[in-house]
Amino acid sequence: MDVSRSHYHHPTPWDTQFEPLTLPDMLARAVERRGDAPFLYFLGRSYSYRAIQDDARRFAAGLGALGIAPGDRVGLFLPNVPIYASAYYGAMMAGAVVVNFSPLYTVDELSHQVTDSGTRLLVTLDVPELYNTARDVLDASELETLVVGSLADMLPWYKGLALKTLGRSKIAKVSFSDAIRSWEAVTSEGHGDATQASISPDDLALLQYTGGTTSRPKGAMLTHANLSVNAQQVVAINPFDDPSDEVFMGALPFFHVFANTALLNHAVASGASIAMVPRFEAGQVLQTIAKHKATGFPGVPTMFQALLDHPDLAKTDLSSLKVCISGGAPMPAPVHDKFEKVTGVRLVEGYGLTESSGVVSANPYEGTRKRGTIGQPVAGTEVILLDKEDHTRLAPEGEPGELAIHGPQIMRGYWQRPDASAEVLIERDGKIWLRTGDVAVIDEDGFLKIVDRIKDMIAVGGFKVFPSQVEEVLLQHEAVKEALVIGVPHDYLGEMPRAFVVLVEGADITGDELRDWLSEHVGKHERVDEVVICDSLPKTIIGKLDRKALRADVL
Repeated sequence: MDVSRSHYHHPTPWDTQFEPLTLPDMLARAVERRGDAPFLYFLGRSYSYRAIQDDARRFAAGLGALGIAPGDRVGLFLPNVPIYASAYYGAMMAGAVVVNFSPLYTVDELSHQVTDSGTRLLVTLDVPELYNTARDVLDASELETLVVGSLADMLPWYKGLALKTLGRSKIAKVSFSDAIRSWEAVTSEGHGDATQASISPDDLALLQYTGGTTSRPKGAMLTHANLSVNAQQVVAINPFDDPSDEVFMGALPFFHVFANTALLNHAVASGASIAMVPRFEAGQVLQTIAKHKATGFPGVPTMFQALLDHPDLAKTDLSSLKVCISGGAPMPAPVHDKFEKVTGVRLVEGYGLTESSGVVSANPYEGTRKRGTIGQPVAGTEVILLDKEDHTRLAPEGEPGELAIHGPQIMRGYWQRPDASAEVLIERDGKIWLRTGDVAVIDEDGFLKIVDRIKDMIAVGGFKVFPSQVEEVLLQHEAVKEALVIGVPHDYLGEMPRAFVVLVEGADITGDELRDWLSEHVGKHERVDEVVICDSLPKTIIGKLDRKALRADVL
């Protein structure tokens, strides 16, 4: 079935042609259209598109003064703060390649990726947890320069003054030197009107490391064209009147590929605004939505669950929200149903990967959508299902298969990993396809549903068990809030499924009772040997339940 064209429900035709741009050019176009319009709202302060572009130009000039050349890697070790945008676009104006790093990384994790990517300069914040880690990495790796931004300087003057005078323990004591520079010094070292480096849409723009839930993280090489086209593909999903009128709730961390495309570059491509918070905190997110009249909220399932759990939800005005978009992990049906019932806001699921610049498919924001699916591919994106045992063949008609994707947003390959690149980027019918490792099915209307990860499948006496299907059944029980299923060794069957769950507050049920209930609702080979009740389950940095971490803890 040709999913890309069959019963297509997105508002923009599937065969729409998008213009590949460099990201600095995409920002320049936004400034031409809406230079004085708000781009970022941050804790009471507003930053216009022109202000961010000016700051980015100064940073680009400063990088040139520090000897950063086109192709050099510049790392961002930042939460959601305004200088993230300035550093991101500014580094690209200098022709550098941005490398995103999670602010939650340990010294070892950050050191490994700094070394692997060859990052020469790292931008961070004068928050002790970030600065101390970055300084230790500067001492322990080949990193040459650390640029430290001031959180207080990004706040309204009265909040900045309060932080400097009353919150000194929250500000790192930075010892500036030739190797450790302040953001202000770097952005004043060069000439702000310096000529932008000569770059093309096909040049490398971003090294985005994979989440590492199945193996050691690898750096996906994403070009300017990959990122700018994917942002335009996301804009094309929007059925509403004027995309520049949108205000996105910016709770997803910018360093993650989902937010990089669905928030930052999406806003620039459309001229929309982002109401940012430094990190997700349910109460602050609710206040921000109400204050700035947010119209769209991309998030992960655990964020929507956290909003449901917050006591302020019922008294918060969410009437401005047109749609919420969930990605990153499967959305539990009970959470989906309850969120829409309580808030009255449409919640749709989408899908993407680091290797696809962030977005592959989504359910339509209006009209036909199918719960439990990841919707239909965005414009210009083709999908096929490969045989799970032999990827050189297509899956049998009507059966699950490994999802493979072809489109303008697919990465160039993995940084310095030709072996890993060759495993996932395959040629078929004269096109390059990305093997996702996700097992999917396609319905008669061209909607996709992810069944499971190939590497997560559990072999039970010759039968293949999809953990996500067992989890889906568990989540239908009123006492279960979160669930993960993994395979554990079994002498006779090879493996057996075992479930780990977090109960809703006040639930009174035992693991044995849940196991017995589950056995009545799944096939014999899907029955778990045990249901383990936990206080919490491990999560990734963006809030996805982390099967790999659980497996490492248990096995």
